Amino acid sequence: MYADVARDVISRCRSLATYSDEPGFTTRTFLSDSMCQVHADLSAWMARVGMSVRLDAVGNLRGFYAGASADAPRLLVGSHLDTVPHAGAFDGVLGVVMGVALIETLHGRRLPFGIEILGFSEEEGVRFGVPFIGSRAVVLDVDEALLAVQDARGITIGQAIRDFGLDPAHIMDARAEANGLGYFEFHIEQGPVLDTLHRPLAVVDRIVGRSCADAIFNGSPGHAGTTPMDGRRDALAGAAEWIGGVEEYARCTPGLVATTGQVDVAPGAANVIPGRCRVSVDVRHAGDDARTAAIDRLRSLAHEIAARRGLRIDWWPRFDHPATTMSRSLVEMLARAVERAGAPGMIMSSGAGHDAMILAAHMPATMLFIRTPGGVSHHPDESVTEGDVAIALAAGMNFLDELAGAVDG
Repeated sequence: MYADVARDVISRCRSLATYSDEPGFTTRTFLSDSMCQVHADLSAWMARVGMSVRLDAVGNLRGFYAGASADAPRLLVGSHLDTVPHAGAFDGVLGVVMGVALIETLHGRRLPFGIEILGFSEEEGVRFGVPFIGSRAVVLDVDEALLAVQDARGITIGQAIRDFGLDPAHIMDARAEANGLGYFEFHIEQGPVLDTLHRPLAVVDRIVGRSCADAIFNGSPGHAGTTPMDGRRDALAGAAEWIGGVEEYARCTPGLVATTGQVDVAPGAANVIPGRCRVSVDVRHAGDDARTAAIDRLRSLAHEIAARRGLRIDWWPRFDHPATTMSRSLVEMLARAVERAGAPGMIMSSGAGHDAMILAAHMPATMLFIRTPGGVSHHPDESVTEGDVAIALAAGMNFLDELAGAVDG
């Protein structure tokens, strides 16, 4: 029944992947021109299947399919529309496309609740170094400090919103309706677990906690040929030692993952000793105490290395979010829906952060992972299979039907 729909879902995702900030790759950042193209494409489809469509003040695309009555409660279904640089076609956007596909599959049938599809404007944190701008607006976790954060060109989040034709003064209007039933997100797994186990789907019961920060090593630039080795205050050399220490600490701490994914060096010339080096660190663990202890230790390590090398450290926290538990009742309901679709009702935790972790602090939430062949994600080779998407769509419809029975009952 869902094979043709699954084929269309995959085709749409690949088509949307052509809307990009740079030719030849899929790179789509917060409120860029390519995001405007995605909005136009999805808005037209949402309208055709009977949804009212709007953009909120932070650029989230929102399509609403009304319930059987005017005062019906509302289920939120969504994911993000932005990408990492040189991304694949499915991370984030698949969840939005599958949500609209479910509405289309209803063929006008009204449920005892409305369904709001959310295409979040930002989740990855690429442009501003701060993730989840879109979903944070929905739970009113946006303040003047966040709006003042700047990108590499010195443009603030508030200005980017205005440049897109929106008004940050109206961000309050982005908040979720008070009569919400909860939040449901389809998402690719982005890892190898399901592929290794030969399972198409898994219900997410928990998302690990995550902390992000920048360690900025400050030394003294100097001539590469005339400055003796024992007289150098090389910021990059200090940062490199710290990067090795981050990896060693993570390897020795069960369950911890730590990544130093961005390095910016100044002045950045081959014949000049680096005077400044900024390194990002991303730390994740299912236990909040272990994650907090790791961040504290890594910050102390940066200061120890800097002191020994005659450097100065600036430490800038970027993001900190505790481990998040999904709604037990919705997890169990979704697991039953998966089993009725013909797949095992497997349950697993997520090592990646998702918009669901932001929403789950304010309402019941659940997620459905879809197998990623080879575990490849954040890469052009990222993929899904038609069979897996078809089963996920069937599970999604089963979930809607059981939820409808619970609301009616």
